[in-house]
Amino acid sequence: MSPLHQALTRYLLMRRGFGYRYENEEKSLRNFVAFMEAEQATVITRKLAMAWIIQAERTSWPNRLSAVRGFARHLSNIEPLTEMPPAGVFPSPKRRRPYIYTEAEIARLLDAALCWGLADGINRRTYHCLFGLLAVTGMRLGEAIGLGCADVDLEAGVLTLRETKGGKERLIPLHSTTSLALADYAACRDDCRACRTSPWFFVLRGGQRLRPQYPERVFVGVARRIGLRDPELHSLGPRLHDLRHSFAVNTILRWYRAGEDVERLLPTLTTYLGHSKIRDTYWYLSACPDLMGEAASRLEVRWETMS
Repeated sequence: MSPLHQALTRYLLMRRGFGYRYENEEKSLRNFVAFMEAEQATVITRKLAMAWIIQAERTSWPNRLSAVRGFARHLSNIEPLTEMPPAGVFPSPKRRRPYIYTEAEIARLLDAALCWGLADGINRRTYHCLFGLLAVTGMRLGEAIGLGCADVDLEAGVLTLRETKGGKERLIPLHSTTSLALADYAACRDDCRACRTSPWFFVLRGGQRLRPQYPERVFVGVARRIGLRDPELHSLGPRLHDLRHSFAVNTILRWYRAGEDVERLLPTLTTYLGHSKIRDTYWYLSACPDLMGEAASRLEVRWETMS
């Protein structure tokens, strides 16, 4: 094993020791180390790092730059000749403005999910319940379909999320109505022998675990059927992930309209959503016109009070 491979192994162990999953970054950095070895280089230089970064699609350049900068920073403590590629060379792609669902749209979406596909089996109820859970909790799709039966405590009204983006477990409290809906789904699922023995909470008719592409595909079909998406515009329109955005925006809106101290409460929402940085939660303030309006109104009141 080369010195760079050894250094990468130590670096990955360190990052995971801090609680990061670091899966995509590991793939990138292993590719980078292979590139360095092909170049017969033992020390990271700006020139080599940039040459490796631009080998990939342009959209991946910012992530590659971030990964190799972190690795180079770690190596610089061991090898003083290590050069750090410059920060900010590639601007991060702009985040797509979220689509904020109305309550009526979510209700139509859930009703349509109950009529999608074959009438027999658990599939319809699975998608109906899954979409509803995403809407009322703001969970990521991967977190929801990663729930095992042991992670769902309906008596306590708590979900334990283990397959999270940041690799850190967190708890999601449930409203009593959500617990009842999940209990109803669990009872229907357990009526099927194949589903009853599955370790996964959300399953297909044979007890199989859901894969992300399945609910994504069903969502697109359902959204087109009820007019939320244009059948001719394949990549445009509301997304399943926008249920998470809608939950976050509506939570902040409720705080504003109730006169709560939003600045004080935002870190709570950051933790609840599983954001690694509070700036990811602050993004909603600028991404949603309604939130901008509420913030501006709050600021105007403060100015009037000060004057």
